[in-house]
Amino acid sequence: MMKAGQLLSETYFHNLPNLIHSAQDIMGVMQSYISTAASKPETLFKIQNAYINFYKKQTELWQQINQHLQDGNQPLSNDDKRFKSPEWNESPYYFYFIKQTYLMVSELINEIIEQSTIESPTKKKLKFYSQLYIDALSPANFLATNPEVLKLAQQTNGESLISGFKNLLGDINQGKISQTDFSQFEVGKNIATTKGSVVFQNELIQLIQYKPLTEKISTNPLFIISPWINRYYILDLEPENSFVRFAVEHGFTVFMTSWRVPKGEMGKLTLDDYAQKGLLDAIDAIREITGAKKVNALGYCIGGTLLGAVAAVLAAKRKNYLGTITLLATMIDFSDFGQLSAIVDMPLVEKLEKEIGDDGILKGTDMTNAFNMIRANNLIWNYVVNNYLMGKEPPLSSILHWTNDNTNLPGKMYTYYLRHIILENGLSKKNALKICNTPVDIGKIKTPCYVVGTAKDHISPCNTCFTTTHLVGGEVEFILGESGHVAGIINPPNNGNYGYYCGGELGKDMAHFRNTAKHYNETWWLHWTKWLKEHSGEQINAPSKSGGGKYKVIEPAPGSYVKEKM
Repeated sequence: MMKAGQLLSETYFHNLPNLIHSAQDIMGVMQSYISTAASKPETLFKIQNAYINFYKKQTELWQQINQHLQDGNQPLSNDDKRFKSPEWNESPYYFYFIKQTYLMVSELINEIIEQSTIESPTKKKLKFYSQLYIDALSPANFLATNPEVLKLAQQTNGESLISGFKNLLGDINQGKISQTDFSQFEVGKNIATTKGSVVFQNELIQLIQYKPLTEKISTNPLFIISPWINRYYILDLEPENSFVRFAVEHGFTVFMTSWRVPKGEMGKLTLDDYAQKGLLDAIDAIREITGAKKVNALGYCIGGTLLGAVAAVLAAKRKNYLGTITLLATMIDFSDFGQLSAIVDMPLVEKLEKEIGDDGILKGTDMTNAFNMIRANNLIWNYVVNNYLMGKEPPLSSILHWTNDNTNLPGKMYTYYLRHIILENGLSKKNALKICNTPVDIGKIKTPCYVVGTAKDHISPCNTCFTTTHLVGGEVEFILGESGHVAGIINPPNNGNYGYYCGGELGKDMAHFRNTAKHYNETWWLHWTKWLKEHSGEQINAPSKSGGGKYKVIEPAPGSYVKEKM
């Protein structure tokens, strides 16, 4: 078991070199903090006070425990979900004390970091690296300090530990933590099952046209640009939470990009290739297949970012091909790109450019590891406790299956995106970038836009998504959804979990919007459907078959590209 624990720790911290530009990065950040703090007496004084407050809280903790033993009142439990079980409040001198001390130390570390006057990028890095270790050292993650684990082991006569050890060995062999039972999902069988056909393909995408489910449809078709850092079917998971099926059921002809897994020569593909072959060629095909003059375009995450750039290109060329633009959890302005800003900087880009070169491939597992590390408690240690310490199987989740169904990225495209789109924030600056040899000015976009941000998004912060409303030049509707980057977007009506804010004033900042907006206790999907229908022309008869003109049916959905492995 000790050897297995060592392998687990090595797997966790092995990911760090892929996220930083130098093996000495952590040490450099620490040295910067120490030298800055040491040179400013007022900072040292604040740090000293933080320690004094910590010791005061420790004294109060002992008093609380002693009071509990005298009068029998349970100490108040913490809101942290890792310690929700009542077992954490038992054995006050051991489990409760360990838990509370851990939380106090975590608070102390964060307070000490906050007192420093080091520059913001360095402070973000220090917070990120510190949090990795804080998360890893939680008493919930260890057998001897987790009362739930010990109780279960006793109840099962140790069988839970044996099962957990087997789970750990299995995950070590496969090289990643099991967040769900991947064997229970198969693309085309029980996920990505909405009926349709591949009607166009090139070296980069397959274009899927979905079969209509209504007799009448809106004139303007809906073109969905999925994020190419994952598979497309996040928007077509199971029938009950499929955004694609929802749109088809509400009378839209839906087309979807299914991105190919880059391999070999595809490492040379650029962002221009993604714009041309992924979007512009697809828009031409959709217009010819449907006969529609305009296409409603929807982009999710990075797919929405590229959609914004392509929309600006079309506007610059006076090609009025888009009827509406919907941007889901999408950043156009990258002045604040969330927790990723702690690890993405120019030295990292230079490191990747050197390692990957002009024609290399970035493995999709590296991207997944980065996102897992950002939310380590939920996406790593939660499963360590459940799978290994408690010996349970991970819950079935089509979303987590999708998260782990990795794809690759062309190095040239990826490093360009990091350097020019994210770090230099090129899309937010008029004519700072060229896409397909055309200067990009987001302000030229006059097409009606529907922008969705989610309140707890750790990848595309809602404040940053909101700034899109100030960049585009036409009608815009902003929606603030509840929850995060995935759950706030994949929020079907039958789910009933998350509502949204709408109708607030857009002229100021995000806080002002929320204060002036109205809350609706339902999914934003319903509001979006009504908005889109108002911008999609008259109702016409649904087509009897897929494709049209030179665009013939190639194969049934979900197609073959989505089934390719890395």
